[in-house]
Amino acid sequence: MQNGSRFFASLWSRAYVLLTFTALFWAGNAIVARAARELIPPVALAFWRWTIALAIILPFAWRHLRRDAPVIRGNWRMLLVLGALGIGAFNTLLYSGLQQTTALNAMLLQSGQPALILFLGAIFMGDSTTVCQIVGAAIALAGVLWIIARGNLGILGTLNINEGDLIIGLAVCLWAVYAVMLRRRPAIHPLSLFAVTLIVGIIGISPFYGMELNSERYVVLQEESLLAIGYVSIFPSVLAYLFFNRGVELIGSAGTGMYMNIMPIMGAGLAIVFLGEHLRGFHAIGMALIVGGVLLAGRGSKPLAGAVVSSKTDNIERRNESE
Repeated sequence: MQNGSRFFASLWSRAYVLLTFTALFWAGNAIVARAARELIPPVALAFWRWTIALAIILPFAWRHLRRDAPVIRGNWRMLLVLGALGIGAFNTLLYSGLQQTTALNAMLLQSGQPALILFLGAIFMGDSTTVCQIVGAAIALAGVLWIIARGNLGILGTLNINEGDLIIGLAVCLWAVYAVMLRRRPAIHPLSLFAVTLIVGIIGISPFYGMELNSERYVVLQEESLLAIGYVSIFPSVLAYLFFNRGVELIGSAGTGMYMNIMPIMGAGLAIVFLGEHLRGFHAIGMALIVGGVLLAGRGSKPLAGAVVSSKTDNIERRNESE
């Protein structure tokens, strides 16, 4: 028992081990959704993921929710926006897109989020930007377009683009808006914020889940589908959230943000190994542009690195300052 306690205590103090698991869990989210697409409709997967996650964290969040209730009521509009975008829209669109495109494409498209967040922060929040940041973000977004166009930019002006890629592109844009808006979150405990946005997201998803059921698209109840729902509810939702917060506590948001750029590459590897997807030339070129652009934009830039993590829980720092 003591050896086990020492092991977990040691693990809890190793930021990069925890963040590697976080990246693995989040990458696995797309892999599992793609693998289970014939068994679980996309809205059902999003609905049950967040409902089960809420049931898990609510007992731990309850006392913070009670304490933060006045602030929550006073900032309900912002929390409504955050829940609708970050919980309701992003994963529902991601799972919908994965019905029609590969997990490899989905992971690589998501890797363009830091550049998009930088652009939106500059436009809507007045963030100062350097030439290096602008050039790097432009290169990264060019990589995203290269993947969407599958190496043929001529089709961007036609109707031949894969619909799944466009849906995931929309999801990435909404997530970037969420990440920028998250800076205006109320000063409440991270578990309060997580629980409230989960509740808002679930409420927002519910009508679409009802429409999905009305169209006779049901979860196929068998071991594989239950395991898939269990995975996305626990690992990328609850455990990754805890590990990510701990990583920020140990090495800060900037270091955490830069390290999490391994997630798309890790996800691409998982898609190739477990789903048998193929890395093609346009993937390699797009990945090189995205990674190179993100690194260039992030050179000496705290806003970009911080933007990567703000989309999850950079509010942990505010909690540490207030407690």
